[in-house]
Amino acid sequence: MIIITGAAGFIGSCLVQKLNDEGFYDLVLVDDFSNENKNKNFEGKRYSKQVNRDVFAEWLRENHLHVQFVFHIGARTDTTEMDVKLFNQLNLDYTKTIWNICTEFGLPLVYASSAATYGLGELGYDDDESRIPMLKPLNPYGDSKNDFDIWALKQEKKPYFWAGLKFFNVYGPNEYHKGRMASVIFHTFNQIRETGSMKLFQSHNPDFKDGEQMRDFVYIKDVVNVLYFLMHHRKDSGIYNLGTGKARTFLDLAKGTFKALDKEPSISFVPTPEDIREKYQYFTEANMAKLRSIGYSQDFYNLEDGIEDYVKNYLVPGKFL
Repeated sequence: MIIITGAAGFIGSCLVQKLNDEGFYDLVLVDDFSNENKNKNFEGKRYSKQVNRDVFAEWLRENHLHVQFVFHIGARTDTTEMDVKLFNQLNLDYTKTIWNICTEFGLPLVYASSAATYGLGELGYDDDESRIPMLKPLNPYGDSKNDFDIWALKQEKKPYFWAGLKFFNVYGPNEYHKGRMASVIFHTFNQIRETGSMKLFQSHNPDFKDGEQMRDFVYIKDVVNVLYFLMHHRKDSGIYNLGTGKARTFLDLAKGTFKALDKEPSISFVPTPEDIREKYQYFTEANMAKLRSIGYSQDFYNLEDGIEDYVKNYLVPGKFL
């Protein structure tokens, strides 16, 4: 059996599809399945069992002999949420529990970290583990991810193989339920469809013009390819960046979405909401040398090709991955 936590969510459900495509069907989906809005993400996919996240730790202890691999993708990912106790419960402590069980029973583990751990990028975007304790995330979500990375690195006892992946700005099918946290491509598509135009955030940083804020946008198909690679690799444990290594502007992203829809760009700018303005990342770019060094050699989608695939093959026809 292969475990996927967060299996009803964006990345988790796309990983389920990837595993199905590769001939893996004995999958255990773990999530809070009470959110019916996400159920479309795993409809039509093949799996063995659903386990509610509240009883998963107990279930894993009882069934560890049948488990081959654990993907812990589930997390509270709302960067605007300020309840530290909630993040400690769902991100930090929950992941510690899974880590300890995997260590005890010899189960390989890949878990989701985040590029939010890099904060404003004062120390760059290099996944050098010696720098991780010095990082300064901008919100409780980033803190919870960085706190776990620090804790994991300090442990004397670890799973025989483990990897933490710092996801950068992931976009693609199955993110429709994320609301405000969905990618700007998703929001651009919907705004164009509803109004014929797109409103991007203004820059409140004199070093960046409006729309020229830059992020490392990585397509979900690349993300699940890396996850699949690590499932088979099972060596070189550690914490890895997962982006493309190439920062692009939000203007590039919006223009690419208009192009995929065969429409002329109509873009304006609105003030960045005050609740995120002071904690806004103006630039992220993953250093991908470490993942490449352990043998991952596939090319990543460039932004234009990723947008075109997402818009034409998923958003327009209303399909899921």
